Amino acid sequence: MALIQHFTVDKTEAGCDEAGRGCLAGPVFAAAVIFARNYANPAINDSKKLNASQREILRQEIEKSALAWAVASASPEEIDEINILNASFLAMHRALEKLSIMPQWILVDGHRFCPFKNIPYSCIIRGDAQYLSIAAASILAKTYRDDYMEKLHDDFSIYNWKENKGYPTKEHKAAILNYGITSHHRKSFNLGQQLELSF
Repeated sequence: MALIQHFTVDKTEAGCDEAGRGCLAGPVFAAAVIFARNYANPAINDSKKLNASQREILRQEIEKSALAWAVASASPEEIDEINILNASFLAMHRALEKLSIMPQWILVDGHRFCPFKNIPYSCIIRGDAQYLSIAAASILAKTYRDDYMEKLHDDFSIYNWKENKGYPTKEHKAAILNYGITSHHRKSFNLGQQLELSF
């Protein structure tokens, strides 16, 4: 089923989403996407409902077809300093700031957001499964973050970030217990409680 194309009647909308909030390592990434009002693509969906190959194909399509798109991130150090929620907002703000077109309305996946430049916004729970621009943003954020973690894997293969992308898998948590953490781990973000969980 095709996603809803627009939330407003006549405003230029940017859909925003993030990837990597629940990870133990790596930045949180966010993307913002603006489509023309007549753009439609039934293949675009919540990134979690797509496999890696589908996401890569759609990433190319989104980057080619969007009126404007941008991807940004917030570092593990920033996550530790301001917490993961605020770091997610920071990454979204950075993505919005990079857009070549400033939106008149912002659509955000989730139930909270920090206002950006006094631009009106709407928070939509599971918005990535409902709105085209948010789903597209979820695809860009996910694929760019996955690429980043796969590159880090080359120097930190014991954590298997190529496969787990920094998420708290049993293998990842076991590697932390055996080898400690790196500069890419989030030192204050649920690391202790994650390691206390049973394997």
